[in-house]
Amino acid sequence: MAVELKIRIAVPDDVHEIMDLALSACDENGFVDPNPNKLLAEIWPALHREHGLIGAIGEPEGPIEGVVLLRVGAMWYSDRPVLEEKAIFIHPDYRSAKGGRARQLCEFSKKVADSLGMPLIIGVLSNHRTEGKIRLYTRQFGPPSGAFFLYGAHTGQHSMTEH
Repeated sequence: MAVELKIRIAVPDDVHEIMDLALSACDENGFVDPNPNKLLAEIWPALHREHGLIGAIGEPEGPIEGVVLLRVGAMWYSDRPVLEEKAIFIHPDYRSAKGGRARQLCEFSKKVADSLGMPLIIGVLSNHRTEGKIRLYTRQFGPPSGAFFLYGAHTGQHSMTEH
């Protein structure tokens, strides 16, 4: 029997913890130095439900175990809005815990896309546990529609600046 986790909509008071998670995600999956101001420019509006939202696992005032950042945008060739998953990140302390946190955040993302009547676009850009992430996403969303490639870079290996 699956553990049902509480996924809530993150609020502005969650900004510091979510920024810490975002920087950890960049450390693990980034291939260029993160810019905290650019991260905040995506996160802050979503915390105010402006063209997006953040789903968070964890009780208010408690630790955030994982998040999904969803933003409404448009493809470079269209004016039609789409829901973009910018990132799903589970805090390392909760990755082996029961409940399938990443899976449940994927389900949450699908529900948001359905409620908005928008297609959901997701990518896996990682050299760390990539096969497992692709298997999870294939189970949740169906076969992939392409691939990412990096030349002259490897995720998780950027020259870290202090954050």
